[in-house]
Amino acid sequence: MFENETEFVRWLQRLTLRREGRSAARPYKTPGHLKLGIGDDAALVEVARGQELILTTDMTIEDVHFRRRLHPPRAVGHRALARALSDIAAMGGIPRFVLVSLAITRGTERSWVEELYAGMFSLARRFGVTTIGGDTAVIPGKTFLDVIVAGEVPRGRALRRSGARPGDQIFVSGRLGLSAWGLRLLPTAGRLAHSPTGTLSRLRRDRWRAPATRTREEAIQAHLYPEPQCALGRFLSQRRLASALMDVSDGLSTDLARLCEASGVGACLWVNRIPGPGAFDAAESLTLALHGGEDYQLLFTVPPHKAPRIPSTFRGLPLHRIGEIQKAKGLRLVGWDGKVRRLEPAGWDHFRKSQ
Repeated sequence: MFENETEFVRWLQRLTLRREGRSAARPYKTPGHLKLGIGDDAALVEVARGQELILTTDMTIEDVHFRRRLHPPRAVGHRALARALSDIAAMGGIPRFVLVSLAITRGTERSWVEELYAGMFSLARRFGVTTIGGDTAVIPGKTFLDVIVAGEVPRGRALRRSGARPGDQIFVSGRLGLSAWGLRLLPTAGRLAHSPTGTLSRLRRDRWRAPATRTREEAIQAHLYPEPQCALGRFLSQRRLASALMDVSDGLSTDLARLCEASGVGACLWVNRIPGPGAFDAAESLTLALHGGEDYQLLFTVPPHKAPRIPSTFRGLPLHRIGEIQKAKGLRLVGWDGKVRRLEPAGWDHFRKSQ
């Protein structure tokens, strides 16, 4: 562990300098609109003219969002930042700065903390995000992280949940349910020697048979190292294509219900167009796709006359048209048999799950 808070802050300052390619011997020159970073009572950020500031915060709690026996610390750090970056993506913005507050137990090894920050800093570097501060504490309970990300978006271009209108087409990116399946597979994944940009290695392949092995590796990768879709969010904002946008963090059924509530509308989904994780029977794949959560893909609606302008893929990421916004409130699902059934939100809800 660290001897004291001053040592931790100095270590974090050095780590920030190294990750940004700067030397500790050089003055702490701050990038972009950052006027003052780590080491003072607060950070100072200048907001560019013509831009709106986006602020989001996400908590990561041990035994709620991760388990030490299943989740490597590097993945814990990556996921903690990815969740907040996904919120910026859901507004069509560009992430700029991050503040991280960490509360750990006294018995936590220093190497665990270092790996956790390595996961966060690796992702932050890829997205051009600068760590500018935070807080730390030693507590008797479970490990707790609070990640605050500040981003920006051109004035008037932020996308919200509340813009969907009847007749708008519903789209999602990527494949849904992969992360939930990956979580199921973690206990059988053997020693998790892997990198956030590659596939898992040293898996117990004797338990898994081809040709599904690759899909299973992708599922574990999707759970441990989700990829925030910031570029897609900016594309939809800059081209003025989406009428409403949010990320899929708690499951399609729950998140679509929230979008519809914010917009005062309902929705109808088509079973045969929902992109599930595969390698399952159809019913199980559909259940994971509808209710799994933690995919951090984007869910967005598009006016009918703009729908043809949505590409089938964006930078290699598939985009799927899965339904339509309707005037009548509530969610409906058109099954493989053509029958329309009511769809109840059954994704993650902290309050419902805790009852």
